[in-house]
Amino acid sequence: MPVNDIIHVSLMFFVVYLLVSSTSNAEGFEIESQDVRRSEFPDNFLFGTAVSSYQVEGGYLEDGKGLSNWDVFTHIPGNIKNNENGDDADDDYHLFLEDAEIAQSLGVNAYRFSISWARILPRGSFGEVNPGGIKFYNKIIDNLLLRGIEPFLTIHHFDLPQELEDRYGAWLSPLMQDDFLLLAKTCFKSFGGRVKYWTTINEPNVFAEMSYVRGLYPPAHCSPPFGNCSVGNADIEPLIVVHNMLLAHGKAVKLYRERFQSKQGGSIGLVVQSHMYEPLRDVESDRQAVNRALAFTGGWVLDPLVFGDYPPEMRQYHRSELPRFSSEETEYMKGSIDFIGLNHYSTLYAKDCIHSPCVLGGDHFIRGFTFTTGERDGTLIGEPTGVERFYVVPRGMEKIVDHVSKRYNNMPIYVTENGYCPPLTEAAPNLLHDVNRVHFYNGYLAALARAIRLLLNYHLGGHSPTDLIANGLDFFPQQGGSLLK
Repeated sequence: MPVNDIIHVSLMFFVVYLLVSSTSNAEGFEIESQDVRRSEFPDNFLFGTAVSSYQVEGGYLEDGKGLSNWDVFTHIPGNIKNNENGDDADDDYHLFLEDAEIAQSLGVNAYRFSISWARILPRGSFGEVNPGGIKFYNKIIDNLLLRGIEPFLTIHHFDLPQELEDRYGAWLSPLMQDDFLLLAKTCFKSFGGRVKYWTTINEPNVFAEMSYVRGLYPPAHCSPPFGNCSVGNADIEPLIVVHNMLLAHGKAVKLYRERFQSKQGGSIGLVVQSHMYEPLRDVESDRQAVNRALAFTGGWVLDPLVFGDYPPEMRQYHRSELPRFSSEETEYMKGSIDFIGLNHYSTLYAKDCIHSPCVLGGDHFIRGFTFTTGERDGTLIGEPTGVERFYVVPRGMEKIVDHVSKRYNNMPIYVTENGYCPPLTEAAPNLLHDVNRVHFYNGYLAALARAIRLLLNYHLGGHSPTDLIANGLDFFPQQGGSLLK
């Protein structure tokens, strides 16, 4: 999830009556007729909560931590609304024991969190490991396990030592691959005996979009028509950045499998964010645009890790800027995930920009020659939220899980993020009552339950629910959780 969006998902899921505004102009806002119950999910299905380091930790220069790219970026006036920053955030650095206690009280049995790179290796490979950082994460992991909560550890979630940006441009340079490998090795050695679920990198596609297309995340690179930054090339740099991130992932997985996995007994994957898409018009060109939109977002990241190359939908419109993997790289990239981490929040319409005129950059390769929107004929695809282009469309959860399962041959899937941000105009009493969040989770969990039934019926050949969990379809609301009865 974007780390500069101020989203605080309630830690308690209240089962209350549901309200829907009769004046809504949203299309297809699906209301479930009954509450979703725990019994609709397999017995050993994992329910968890999810956070990331910069969003929650605070303690930004405590106990040997170095400056991260986000520390520097948020302290530049005008970069963040109201000039806010993460110096204190949720103060998880001091309150993590209390947070773990709250998580346990919810009944969740999994907790996804990320490592602050600058807390572990303040200067990357140009300095030493910070013992204070190792100690902090050891305390989190040990406390979670004592409470019966499984740690899901993300090695890199957008924040990195500023020194790596200053020295060689961070992810724009292939040098970053080995710096990430050092971080991963440090984590495997320090925490691997107790962590059984690893994700290397969170949302490379979102990082590239926000940092190098739109210029809203550090290092704030962009170019017209996507933004007006002082530096950047939105048609080329995102391709380079994702390529380096994927190769860094592949090297880390190779190391883990060769030196750690057999002894530690864990599994490793990567997290990708993907909307679901529906054709804007009932024409074949827009149905093809849906396929391209999916390939140029989730497929951009996942295809190389499963099949060893970028999606054929990207190669079909190949430009020389789209990198290629060497034969050696293909060998260690192909099959380099044990599971897929899927972040899903919303659904959008997709319109073809090859045979139709488009605006807002839809006619660019980096957008897959596709224009996406949440509105059709003046009607929204779902209830709006407090995040731009995030609408409440529960059916998208079922569709995206089905799409990912089919495209990647039943590879295990963990829904590693999902959650709700209320509209920024919503009044405080409504936020306290918070029925719209109940709506959201009710709808999306019901859709996830339908996806499980679909997988059981069509993908798993009638296997038992236990077999499904071996395929890892589990649920992690972002910074929140659900206590299901």
